[in-house]
Amino acid sequence: MTWTIDWSRWTTTPYYAFVVIVVACGGIPKGYDEGGYSASVTLASFKNDFDLNASQWVHDATGLANRLANITSFNVLGAVFGALMALALNDRLGRLKTWRLAAIIWATGTFVQVFSSGIYGLLLFARVWGGLGAGMLTVVAPLYLSEVAPARTRGLVVGVYMVILLGILALGFFINYGVSLHMSATRAQYRLVQAFPLIPVCVCFLFSFLLPETPRYLVSQNRHDEGRAVLARLRGQDPLDPSVEAEFAEIDAQARKQLADSASVSYWQAFKETQTNPNYRQRFWLVMALQTIAQWTGGNGITYYISTIFKYAGLSNNSQSLISSGVYGIVKLVVTMAFTWGLIDLLGRRACALTGLALQLAAHVYMAVYMGLGANRSDNAFNRAASDAAVASIFVYAVGWSVGLCTIPYLYGTEVFPTRIRNVSYAISMSLHWAFQFAVVRVTPNMLLGLNIWGAFLFWAAVCFVGLVGLAICMPETKGVPIESMGHLFDGPWYLRWRAKVRQQPLLGNQDDPLPNMKL
Repeated sequence: MTWTIDWSRWTTTPYYAFVVIVVACGGIPKGYDEGGYSASVTLASFKNDFDLNASQWVHDATGLANRLANITSFNVLGAVFGALMALALNDRLGRLKTWRLAAIIWATGTFVQVFSSGIYGLLLFARVWGGLGAGMLTVVAPLYLSEVAPARTRGLVVGVYMVILLGILALGFFINYGVSLHMSATRAQYRLVQAFPLIPVCVCFLFSFLLPETPRYLVSQNRHDEGRAVLARLRGQDPLDPSVEAEFAEIDAQARKQLADSASVSYWQAFKETQTNPNYRQRFWLVMALQTIAQWTGGNGITYYISTIFKYAGLSNNSQSLISSGVYGIVKLVVTMAFTWGLIDLLGRRACALTGLALQLAAHVYMAVYMGLGANRSDNAFNRAASDAAVASIFVYAVGWSVGLCTIPYLYGTEVFPTRIRNVSYAISMSLHWAFQFAVVRVTPNMLLGLNIWGAFLFWAAVCFVGLVGLAICMPETKGVPIESMGHLFDGPWYLRWRAKVRQQPLLGNQDDPLPNMKL
């Protein structure tokens, strides 16, 4: 077998690479909140300032859990509304102005958060305000990247956003580890940790004034000459170059079609179609199920409290827990890079989702058994071996999450819907994603306390099992299927969706009126 690499996929210009990196840094607020900020709340300096020491809550453990959950989760609550704001502002202000506005909102919220100085109410307000900007950036940054990337490298370019997000997540744990070793437990300690992401985001904000608006947005605003010039600059070609002309013609045709579709149907009409058209309805609820399962298998809740989870697994030393949390972030980064830049197109969406869920299920089952039966045994040798296995199971979980539901709900949501209902359907799916992420992050401390730790892992395992069975039956493989042919995968009985295949490609017909041209 001979392996060849198409190096043309990686050919780029320095200016184009600069544009991609600057915009992709819009993932820093979300990534650092899951890593750097979530770990900073375990620092002694932060606990002292915001009354999070267990000794102060001896008779009210639930009160402590609620206080910690509010501080951690309110950023995500703001992101729920920020994502919806971005979807409304993207077409009104443009991608680039919306990105800048989101960066300003996040930075001002973060600044107030850093200097809230023990004022609990002010901290919660700042967390929500900063979350608005972070949520906006999770929508506008991937959208900008997808619109400036050539079709053949779109997945790779948008993947840069996830790589930066996960890279800063892992870095945040190591920053916490560094300050815990070399700084005293004063306000300066946690302020340094929480203020760190302001530096790269503010630098990128200044650099953003060297960036252009996307060619697709310019064309949608009838600024065709400007759009053609921007496209040529991004590609490092003359505006009259045949390759630029061909790509611009495709962009223009897509923009015209999208405008025609948008003009013919309102948001409410588009939503009604997702529920009244049986084919659309199956696609819609499958994507909603993916978002739901992704979060309630533990998802980001475990990432936000990973330092605490490692302590439950037997790493009682805070430094060990922070180092392990950093390695956890690195594992997620490496596996997600492998997944985003090749594995998903090699194995397929369905295989990756089911494999990831199976790994998550195995990890949760072991943690539930360990916490319920083995963690308090008097046999020290047994406890050490079981603890090591518990730590290993957390990394197994990280691999499963990264291979499966970390990215697939986003990808599925962008490829299974026709243009006519894509914006509304994707907006609803992302708002559901953020709402469930807020719910999970908010209730995780209470679940761990109220269900004696092991019950929380058993709950997550049950969701994994239900998701594994449900998706195995209802989730078709979309690898290699043109967007125009997606409707054919959702014809026929729902319980045979697992073996649905498009018989031939490309298929003729209108995706809005799917034909029964599928093989079961």
